[in-house]
Amino acid sequence: MLTIGQLAAYAGVTVRTVRHYHATGLLPEPERDASGYRRYDATAVVDLVKVRTLAEAGVPLSRVQQLLAADEEEFAAAVQEIDRRLRAGIRDLQRHRSRIAQLAAGDSLALPPEAVAYLDRMRELGFRERMVEVERDSWILIAARMPEQVPAFMAMKHATLENETLRRLYLAMGELADCGPDDPRLPALADNVAAFLEAETAAAEAALAVTGTDPRTEEPSVSADLVALLDGAFVESFPCAPRLLRLLEERGWTGWTDVRRTEVASSVGEGRTEGVGSQGTLTVR
Repeated sequence: MLTIGQLAAYAGVTVRTVRHYHATGLLPEPERDASGYRRYDATAVVDLVKVRTLAEAGVPLSRVQQLLAADEEEFAAAVQEIDRRLRAGIRDLQRHRSRIAQLAAGDSLALPPEAVAYLDRMRELGFRERMVEVERDSWILIAARMPEQVPAFMAMKHATLENETLRRLYLAMGELADCGPDDPRLPALADNVAAFLEAETAAAEAALAVTGTDPRTEEPSVSADLVALLDGAFVESFPCAPRLLRLLEERGWTGWTDVRRTEVASSVGEGRTEGVGSQGTLTVR
């Protein structure tokens, strides 16, 4: 006859496990002997090994007793059902692993390859990581709302990165990512942004006069609610954003994602220059 410790050792489980199986009714609990100890025979060892084997195979403890009492046909059917459940669990785990792999992949977690390539190009050109992160979050919003437009947007964004004048503006904005509203560099940045907007608008109007087509109307548009969301994110991401927007309004431009002339400026000349949803950088098209 065996003590509970010896029984557990024979079956390859802990004493705590044996007591748990007693409590759940999976293993009969023998009476105590004259010394006050419970003693186990060979049948108890066999029963415990069966319970352990089924539990290790993934059978819920609530089903173990049923299987132990089942005939051959019932046992086979139950095993098949348990196998189906285990295979479904494996598929779920594989999906979880894929998701974890995406988390490890960084930018590609919620972005299409075109957007990831754009962020990589920003890093190659020396943009601060803070700026890249803000851009990434902006494109997550766009990709979630209008995924079919991302390739066209990315073609435009890559072109703007290769535009030396605009790239300098981007880099200057990156240097001011964490500055406050009183930073003395802000008026100069607003001057440069306004000058660029004027030049781009003039170029578009010249193309319209020659070809009869406004190149800006051929590019993807962003819905008003998404524009508002992106503009709000821009203001939240940069402490200097509210003042920069006020400075741009003083220079005749309003908005950030969808940049337009102010009413005062429009009385002098019509024009509109649209962005494509970037929190951190003015994207002109």
